[in-house]
Amino acid sequence: MRPFVYVGQPCRVVFGPGAAATLIDEIAALGCRRALFCCTPGRAGAVTAFAATVGDVSAGVCALALPFTPIDAVSEGRRIARERGADCLVSYGGGNAVGFAKAIALELDIPIVAVATTYAGSETTALQGIRYADGRRNHSSPRMLPRTVIYDPMLTIDLPLAVSIPSGIHAMAHAVGSFFAENNNPVTALMAEEGIRVMAGALPRIAGDPANVEARGDALYGAWLCGSTLMSSSTVLHHKICHVLAGDFGLTHAEINCIVLPHATAYNRNVAPEAMRRIARAFGDETADAACAIFDLLRRSGAPIALKDIGMKRDDLDRATALIMTNPYYNPRPYERDAIRTLLDDAWHGRPPADR
Repeated sequence: MRPFVYVGQPCRVVFGPGAAATLIDEIAALGCRRALFCCTPGRAGAVTAFAATVGDVSAGVCALALPFTPIDAVSEGRRIARERGADCLVSYGGGNAVGFAKAIALELDIPIVAVATTYAGSETTALQGIRYADGRRNHSSPRMLPRTVIYDPMLTIDLPLAVSIPSGIHAMAHAVGSFFAENNNPVTALMAEEGIRVMAGALPRIAGDPANVEARGDALYGAWLCGSTLMSSSTVLHHKICHVLAGDFGLTHAEINCIVLPHATAYNRNVAPEAMRRIARAFGDETADAACAIFDLLRRSGAPIALKDIGMKRDDLDRATALIMTNPYYNPRPYERDAIRTLLDDAWHGRPPADR
C-alpha cells in the first residue's frame, strides 16, 4: 500500500429525528452559557423561535450570513458576539450559516455547534473562504471546525426541492473530487464511496416524496460522509470552476455544482481509471461510466443540468475559461484551455458529459 496521510477531525455528531432537542445539553457539554445563533436573513424568524428553546442561554440571533461570507458582515457578527458576551455560536442552516459562524470563530476562538438543515456538508470542515475588498481568501483553522454537529432530518422536511437536490449534489461533489485529489487516501475513499452511494439513493426518493423522513435522514448521513472527505483531500478542477462561476458571475453555488459535476468528472475520465471505477461502483455498477451515472442522477432527481437555465450568459464562457485557467487548483489532468471551454459549452447547453 502506498504511503498516505489522513487527517481525522475531532467532532461530536448527534444524529436522528428529534436530535435538535438536545441543543441545550450540547451547549452545556461544551461548558458554554451564552450562545449566539447565526443564520441567513431569510431564516431569522424560524431561528428566533428555535433560539427560544434554550431560554436564557440564547444571546440572540445574528441573521447576517450571506453568500461568499463578506468581511463586512463578518466584522459586524464579531462585534455583536462580543457585545452580547457570547461564549459559543450556534449555526442554523446550510453552508452560508455555518460559514458565517466559522468566520466569527476564526477571530474570537469560541466553539461552534452546527445545526445542519441542508446537505452541503460544510459543517464537517475547518475550512472557510471569506470575501475581502481585494477578493476571496481561503482560511483553514481548528478554530473554525464545529465542535458539535446536530443532524435532525425533521428540520429538513420543509426544505424546497429546488434547494434540497442541488445541496445534496454539492455534498456529493466533495466526495467525487476527493478521488481525484493530490492527497487522496484509502480512508477518505471509503467515506467517499459510501457517501456517494447513500446520497445517490436518497435524492430520487426525496424528489418523489419531499416529506420522506427516512430519505431526508439518509441524505444528511450522506452529506456528513461526503463532507468529511474534504479535510484530508484537496479540491480539484470541479471546485475551481464552481468558485469562478459563483464568485465572478453571481450564480448559485449549489446549482453550479450540480451542473458542472458530471462534466468535470468526465474531464478526468482517461487519467484516473481507478477513481472512475470507484465512483461508478457507488452508483451500483463499476463497469458503467461514472460521469454519465452522475448526469443520470441529476435528471432522475429533477436537478438543474444547464448553465443557461440558471442565468449564465453564453457570451461569458470565454471570460470564465480565462479565469479558470488562472491560479488553477490541483487536478490529475492538466488544465487545457480548449477542453475546459468545451466543457463549459456542454454544461451551458445541458448536454450529457462527452469525451474530451
